[in-house]
Amino acid sequence: MIAFVSGGARSGKSAQAEALAMRWHRARGGRLYYLATARATDGEMIRRISRHRETRGSGWTTLEEPVDLMAALDQVVPGSTLLLDCLTLWASQVLYGSGLDERQGLAMIDTMLSRARARNIALVVVSNDVNEEVPPRDAEVRRYLAFLQRLHRRVAHEAELAIQVVAGLPMYWKGSGKEGEAQ
Repeated sequence: MIAFVSGGARSGKSAQAEALAMRWHRARGGRLYYLATARATDGEMIRRISRHRETRGSGWTTLEEPVDLMAALDQVVPGSTLLLDCLTLWASQVLYGSGLDERQGLAMIDTMLSRARARNIALVVVSNDVNEEVPPRDAEVRRYLAFLQRLHRRVAHEAELAIQVVAGLPMYWKGSGKEGEAQ
């Protein structure tokens, strides 16, 4: 199973994704993993990371990998549940801090999705809705947004469940939500 959970900043998307991952974990067994792509670069990010850890509570194995999704996935036991939070930060780090290009980033996502399926890993991918306004004038911002939207389309296409969170409420764009129940 693959789920894509998106929403605006502070919309409640991480809480929805964590709840879904917990339901899948309880239904499937295996271990429960949280793949953090954030880098603790400033005080605000350090506080957000700490708040997310506290909210999740115990029971999660945290993997911290800002770019190399395959290295993180290799640490996940087959039959487990993995929450990747978040694709937005990962995309920025691919483009601006890794030496990878867009093609390599898209290939990495494709490989992660197929390997997760092959290894029976339930995967929940979280990302931000950041392209809901007038297109920006800055060419580099447009490049980033275009890359992120290509990632979103790929993950949503492969996912059985696509959810957009608005004001803490999940809107199901693909799947009915029953996919989040015991399987």
